[in-house]
Order: sequence, then structure tokens, then C-alpha cells
Amino acid sequence: MNTATTTTAKPVTLNDTQTAVLTHAIDHTQGKVEWFPDTIKGGARKKVIEGLFTRAMIIGSNGDWIVTDAAYEALGRPRPDQTAAEAATPAGKKAARKAKAAPKTEASGEGEQAAPRTRENSKQAQVIAMLKRPEGATIAQICEATNWQAHTVRGTFAGAFKKKLGLTVTSDKAEGGVRVYRIVEAAPTA
Repeated sequence: MNTATTTTAKPVTLNDTQTAVLTHAIDHTQGKVEWFPDTIKGGARKKVIEGLFTRAMIIGSNGDWIVTDAAYEALGRPRPDQTAAEAATPAGKKAARKAKAAPKTEASGEGEQAAPRTRENSKQAQVIAMLKRPEGATIAQICEATNWQAHTVRGTFAGAFKKKLGLTVTSDKAEGGVRVYRIVEAAPTA
């Protein structure tokens, strides 16, 4: 006697809070769980996360919680990045990666598109150019040009320029004047 048993997957039941958290993550943070209703605090947030994790609605990724395919399915929503047919083919996966990596430009008020930010037109490159001028630059000039605060400028000198890029930033202060900063080009070694 052969009895075949069929099992059907039981639909996942989510409570209102879990549904709200997943819906917000999908609609507002590209699938990253960052928001909870104001009434959910501390231990309750942990319980919501545990419940979603045990139902495979979210996974941990680099310290964040990311919505899974199962969550999209449970909410009856398609994944925004690709269709099922595209996901099955290597070409579809490659196209999806390219679309995610494409730079985004914002339209300005005149109907023109702003140039995408590159290393050549970044604020960091602008500051380096100012510091390489023979007259150098003051903190105030850099703040005005970049819209940075003074502590950000000083931190950039110490962190990005000296430690990461290996640039030599010097400063001079004329008596009664303002401190002027410059990047000193390293002398070529023979």
C-alpha cells in the first residue's frame, strides 16, 4: 500500500508590527530594517527582530538587518531590483549589478543635470588644489569653498591628507596674521 502525502507550505503569518517594519524597510530604506513604530522600544524591538529572523523574513548583513525574498513574498510584493525571469539568468544578474552601480545625477534649477561627482571634482580635490596654490589657503577660505565647518577641515588635514594620502600639510602664521596651510610637494629622491 502506497500512500503519498503532500505537504503544503504553511503561509507565514506576520503581526501588524512585523508587517509595518517590513513594509517601511521595503518602501523607504531599500530593504534595510531601520525603523520601528514609536510604541516599540528596547526589548520589544529585539522580539520583533527575533520573530522576523526566525521566520526568515530578514537576514543579518554587516551589522544590519536586510529584508529577504521570503518577506517580499509574504507581503505579496515583487522585488524592486529585478524580475524573477531576470534573476534566473546570468545576464539579468549582471544588468542588475550595473543598474545599481550607475551614478545618479540630480537636476539643477535650470533644467541641466549636475555633473556626477568624481575624484577630480570632489570637495577633497578642491581643497587639495587650494592648498597646492603658492599662497596656500586658510581654514576660513576652505570652509567657505566647501561649506564645511572648521573642525571638519582640520580633521581632513590630519586624517585623509596626512594619514591616508600621505600628503605633507604645513602651516605658517605671520605675526598678527591668519594661519595659512599649504601642501608641500615631496622632493624627488635620486
